[in-house]
Amino acid sequence: MAKEIFMPKLSSTMAVGTLLQWFKEEGETVEIGEPLFEIMTDKINIEVEAYDQGVLLKKYFDVDAEVPVNQIIGYIGQAGDKVPDSSPGMTGEEGTTEEKEEATVSEQQELIPTASHTQEGEKPRATPAARRIARTNNLELVFIDGSGPYGRVHKKDVIAHLEAKTSIPKATPLARKIAQTEKVELSSVTGSGVNGKIVKDDVVSAAVPKEAVALQEPATKRRKMSGMRKVIADRMAQSAYTAPHVTLTSEVEMTKVKELRAALLPVIEKQTGFRVSFTDILVKAVGAALVRHPQVNVSIDGDEIVQHSEINIGLAVSVQDGLMVPVIKDVVSKGLAELTIDAKDVGKRARENKLLPDQMRGSTFTVSNLGMYAVDAFTPIINQPESAILGVGRIQDKPVAINGMLEIRPMMTLSLSFDHRALDGAPAAAFLTELKQILENPFELLV
Repeated sequence: MAKEIFMPKLSSTMAVGTLLQWFKEEGETVEIGEPLFEIMTDKINIEVEAYDQGVLLKKYFDVDAEVPVNQIIGYIGQAGDKVPDSSPGMTGEEGTTEEKEEATVSEQQELIPTASHTQEGEKPRATPAARRIARTNNLELVFIDGSGPYGRVHKKDVIAHLEAKTSIPKATPLARKIAQTEKVELSSVTGSGVNGKIVKDDVVSAAVPKEAVALQEPATKRRKMSGMRKVIADRMAQSAYTAPHVTLTSEVEMTKVKELRAALLPVIEKQTGFRVSFTDILVKAVGAALVRHPQVNVSIDGDEIVQHSEINIGLAVSVQDGLMVPVIKDVVSKGLAELTIDAKDVGKRARENKLLPDQMRGSTFTVSNLGMYAVDAFTPIINQPESAILGVGRIQDKPVAINGMLEIRPMMTLSLSFDHRALDGAPAAAFLTELKQILENPFELLV
């Protein structure tokens, strides 16, 4: 009888998982404990093992698909078993026994250190596939380090141990297949993969005749756009292609903002333990400008313009291989000290992949600050469904005409991109002008 494969719920906050890759194709044999597919949730990649053995009968979702938890994504069974042509849907809120086991094991992996060996007299924990390979090669499982929960030995652990014992070069299955076809000795190939593992490109390079090497063009590297990078690419393309972007720029003199920050630094640091930044002051100023120009604090939902009562500011934060936009809620009701705490908290959580779901949703306006780089101005892409985003450049000393005299002042360029479907040029310009005036007279933020 065919058994369902579910998109597992690996944490209490997980709602969907992005399918990164399948390790098996339809029709291939699957054994208990073998990695079956890989998913991304909360920006973390996790391999999911098979809890049944048989043949992979059906895969309902392709790579990069976002699938709700508890959704049936495939079936394992015996060849000839009948399965639906499309996914039957959700399993229900509680999920299945297999799913609960998988979630429990995955959560325990984060909390309990992996033990590589068992207590004296205990039978080593291992998958059936691992036991079979160990038995065939006369290996004692107790001497093999397990990578699974509680030190459970998987098939890949036994193979790695066997390769190390017999001095067989480490290589991917595809690399071994190509080496066999092209009659390449793996022992003569240098691996470029993790821990020196031989990958496909290493074998292909070794298979090229030496006389042809000089004729080859310089090698180019390719990597599949997946995971966070794919999500960012899709959302940016959707925003750029659906929202008619218009960008307004304005230079702001930052003399008084610098004076305000210098005055508040010791006060806020003593109170919170954090140093107030220009971004913190900018967020406060943006909140004040949005109160006076609520027509900018809107979003589009179908054929409706939604006017938001709350002002929630998203902060674009650069993380490894991507960009995240954590949200500071209800900016208007918070003072600079509280905003400083919130900004430091969500920024740190974003870089450590520890943001809570509520800290990633609900923004009504986004600020993207590139002032730490040698960037004067740029045209940011709107973080939909919002209708506007503010790009912030660096503060740079420039010659400025003041009362007919040339003086050197710290200047900063603001770039406001807005969705022309929801907002016209005049109200957008009025908002940007208001923000410039607030920043050039920032002490009113303390009133």
